Amino acid sequence: DFVRQRFLTFYQRTASDLEVTSLRLGPHNVEDLKKKFPHLLFQPTSSKDTTVVGPFAYLNQLKTFLSPKSLSLRKHPETIIPAGSAVSKPSLKPSQDESCPICMETIKDEDKKTLRCKHSFCKDCLKTAFVYKPVCPICGELYGVLRGTQPDGGTMIVSKTSSPLPGYEKHGTIIIQYIIPSGIQKEEHPNPGQPFVGVNRTAYLPDSSEGRKILNLLRRAFDQRLTFTIGQSSTSGRNNMVTWNDIHHKTSKGGGPTLYGYPDPEYFSRVREELKVKGIESF
Repeated sequence: DFVRQRFLTFYQRTASDLEVTSLRLGPHNVEDLKKKFPHLLFQPTSSKDTTVVGPFAYLNQLKTFLSPKSLSLRKHPETIIPAGSAVSKPSLKPSQDESCPICMETIKDEDKKTLRCKHSFCKDCLKTAFVYKPVCPICGELYGVLRGTQPDGGTMIVSKTSSPLPGYEKHGTIIIQYIIPSGIQKEEHPNPGQPFVGVNRTAYLPDSSEGRKILNLLRRAFDQRLTFTIGQSSTSGRNNMVTWNDIHHKTSKGGGPTLYGYPDPEYFSRVREELKVKGIESF
């Protein structure tokens, strides 16, 4: 039981953690990758990029597969998904020795729970996983309201100014200030009991009809503790830091996409996709 609980704890912090990334892929590449990585969602955007959504482990496998260093591995597709794992068997037909993808033990008929996405688990394993994040641990389909691991006590302050952003000269600017104070990590965080360093972040949106809609979605994400998390800073490399949680913000007024600013005609569509992955979308 102790080993099983340790495994469940590890699983909760990794396998069910959905992430999103953007890749430059051709249409033929996308179709091939869909077959090789059935547990990832490939979503073409209006730009030349393709948004890829799925559990961290499979996204990491995809990135490794696309790396030039992995060319020699492409001759051995069995290395893409670990052999023996439940997801390496695409068939969803029930069998007498069907294993739970979480605890890896045989699922007893009376303890079996099959989700509407057709993936099956032990009832207790799934209940424990859903406490952490209500998504299917295999395909990421959402079941209920997603709550993140953003530290408590943060504030989101919104103000406006009449000065425009590049590309939105007819509109003023919405200024979002996020304040997340430092504190002590809880069980849901990487290092429970250890201190973490908070952050102050400022982001900008045009005060247009679409900008105000995005603001409302960002507010919902913040209220559901999805905007930030605790981890390693991508800029300083330090651990136990409050970091962005895969919902990209414009932290500069100008400079274009490379400087996280405007103009960026594709920003609204990208951030909508990132929010949708976390269950935040317009009604």
